[in-house]
Amino acid sequence: MTDATKVSPHPACRSGAQPRDWLCTAVQRIEADINRSADTHLIRVPLPALPGITLYLKDESSHPTGSLKHRLARSLFLYALCNGWIGPQTLIVEASSGSTAVSEAYFARLIGLDFVAVMPRTTSPEKIAAIEFQGGRCHLVEDPKTVYGEAAELARKTGGFYIDQFTFAERATDWRGNNNIAESIFSQMSQEPDPVPSWIVTGAGTGGTSATIGRYIRYQRHSTRLCVADPSGSVFHRHYEDRSVLEVEHCRSIIEGIGRPRVEPSFIPEVVDRMITVSDALSVAAMRVISAMIGRRCGGSTGTSVYAALRLAQEMAAAGETGSIVSILCDSGERYASTLYDDAWLAARDIAIANPMAQLEDFLQGRGDLPL
Repeated sequence: MTDATKVSPHPACRSGAQPRDWLCTAVQRIEADINRSADTHLIRVPLPALPGITLYLKDESSHPTGSLKHRLARSLFLYALCNGWIGPQTLIVEASSGSTAVSEAYFARLIGLDFVAVMPRTTSPEKIAAIEFQGGRCHLVEDPKTVYGEAAELARKTGGFYIDQFTFAERATDWRGNNNIAESIFSQMSQEPDPVPSWIVTGAGTGGTSATIGRYIRYQRHSTRLCVADPSGSVFHRHYEDRSVLEVEHCRSIIEGIGRPRVEPSFIPEVVDRMITVSDALSVAAMRVISAMIGRRCGGSTGTSVYAALRLAQEMAAAGETGSIVSILCDSGERYASTLYDDAWLAARDIAIANPMAQLEDFLQGRGDLPL
């Protein structure tokens, strides 16, 4: 636990003073929410140009709050509740680029608590609106690297609780089972022609999802390998290659939700088998192409992972291998209508996607190689 977190719990929760009846009601409300929710879909995406290899997308956009972070927020709240860190009057504070905050605002309101998200001012307007729709408030900062300190300080000043996804993501989720994303993927794959994926591909923001999947693969003794797709400007792939690299000056990427300027405490590189670095242009191009293939818009982090999955598929085909690859559809593209789906917005940032899109489409039709 960080020093900031140690001073964060509301005074009503200290020294065992958390009201047990309120705790039971809060946990029951979250468990009831789980019971009302079906599992997310696993979408099969055939790759005609790569016979014998099938791509699957785990559609996390169908959660009540529209993203993969719904699972994380639920786990973080249960973890904090059962540790006695929050009570009936606690203000919940988070450092977030958007999707986690949307989901945490939802769970805070579910159990009757106020919520504030500390986030970069560059966060998309759609995500800010989504947080406010769920009852949360947004505290915007100019420098993305200051969100951690701002969140901890806000919690300290208000007697609130900094829920700190970046520290607690890897430990709040039960990676052995209990409805985590890895267990869900393998269960849904059980009736497919290649039920044990050759690869599972995900991005890393907190590192919690990759830690959960990597640990579960090892615990279940699967042959599946884990690939983390990382934006070019992020620190994670640099740290993976050289453990002494702990931060970069800025994470210069337009892909929200993944990639960080510092190595987060929840990122566990030892459970990752490979990392693939993806430029913003290739991420957005892959996002647009896969969206057209499945008939609905996906977000930028989905494009990052899909591009990496296609790289792996190309390598498998070149080696004469067959099998399945599972990637994550992290959130809906509707949250990026004014950014990643706006050609003028991309052009203003010198992000050219026309050629990468054409090359990706040709590759998927068997008419060329994957763009690099």
